[in-house]
Amino acid sequence: MAWFGKIAGGVIGYAIAKVPGALVGAILGHQFDRGMVKGPVRTRRRSASAADRQQVFFETTFIVMGHLAKTDGRVSEAEIGAAREVMRRMRLDETRMRLAMELFNTGKHPDYPVDEQVERLRRNCASHPQLLRTFLEIQLDLVLAKGAVTPAEREFLSRIAARLGVGRIELAHLEALLQARRRFGEKPADSAREAALDQAYRVLGVESTASDHDVKTAYRRLMNQHHPDKQAARGLPDAMLEMAKERTSEIRAAYEAVKAHRGIR
Repeated sequence: MAWFGKIAGGVIGYAIAKVPGALVGAILGHQFDRGMVKGPVRTRRRSASAADRQQVFFETTFIVMGHLAKTDGRVSEAEIGAAREVMRRMRLDETRMRLAMELFNTGKHPDYPVDEQVERLRRNCASHPQLLRTFLEIQLDLVLAKGAVTPAEREFLSRIAARLGVGRIELAHLEALLQARRRFGEKPADSAREAALDQAYRVLGVESTASDHDVKTAYRRLMNQHHPDKQAARGLPDAMLEMAKERTSEIRAAYEAVKAHRGIR
């Protein structure tokens, strides 16, 4: 069994960010050791397994979340609360919650090579672009949970999105969809029906003038993108499937509202 990578990674990580850094360093070192055992990457290529994608997705999600919270120079109580809210919505157990917070704190370190971590995510999930968009949605959830997106946060998100092959226009579209879902879910029972219906169309990503066929197509596309079974097959960690279930519930509720208004069968 190879141990060099784990030891070196742990030592370097501890020097950067103490115990959390040592944890992440050991994890990255483990990947290096696996490569040493199996042979050089240049002579042995393989597609990332679902387990690989799950591990890298989980690590990168909370490391980048910590770095995002630190973009304006300090992490506020609101940002910590927003991060915990995202974790709560994922329904992480105590062990995973603790690991998520350690990764979050590691990502806050200004010298952490966050771009390299994001590149690692891109390589592991290259064959599943929807998984990369789900990653960006989770990061957007953090900033939307605390209120407005600051210019520094928006610039950081744009940089990360570009590394993952998502342009500014598509990122803005993702943000608009998430905002619509939040508003649709938060509408009180006595809200004006017209306003609630407008948000439902926004959740589906179509105009109110769209044909019934286009509405159905948009609904099916979104359900295919976010359905927990599909996300699990792509490599979304089991601990995060609750968020996928929440997404599909929001999409289904919006479709039911539009369908009832139009009389679609």
